[in-house]
Amino acid sequence: MSNGLNILEGELRECFGRVTYTHKTHEKCADLLLRKHRRIKILQIILSAIVTGGILGTLSEELRTISTIVSVILSTILLALNAYTKDYDLGQIAQKHRQTGTELWRIREKYLDLLTDLRIGDSDLGAYRERREKLADDLHAVYAGAPSTDSKAYQEAQKALKVNEDMTFSDNEIDAFLPKELKRNI
Repeated sequence: MSNGLNILEGELRECFGRVTYTHKTHEKCADLLLRKHRRIKILQIILSAIVTGGILGTLSEELRTISTIVSVILSTILLALNAYTKDYDLGQIAQKHRQTGTELWRIREKYLDLLTDLRIGDSDLGAYRERREKLADDLHAVYAGAPSTDSKAYQEAQKALKVNEDMTFSDNEIDAFLPKELKRNI
């Protein structure tokens, strides 16, 4: 492989790695937001049930004062929670992260294809550079509409990729999915 192809391969490997991390970070961000969304919805239901019980408790002379105080406090908390979810739709933001992840997955696969073709060596440097530029443009278009991620999602992505080895497979794991003719370890 020529020096120019080696340099290009190094750059493509870096891009592939960054896209892989960004893809996984958006997936983890969506997971975190959906978990938070579910917790908020459950909390809203629980608070509504307790407030309703507290209001019913005001019908009793003995419970009227305490029921009123508890209902006022909890209904205020519920109001704040409802106002937060009205302006900040966690489910919709999580879906946007999922969509971004899906788009990044496809670009990641195209980088992998380009790296494979580069190693095979069936084109000239100019053709590889054109494909690289097209991928950079595609990536820019995805990033332009992508929601922001956070450090917690990045840390979870890092753990998934480095520790749990998401997106990596042994030859035996891959062989389990393939027909006999395509297996490496027969």
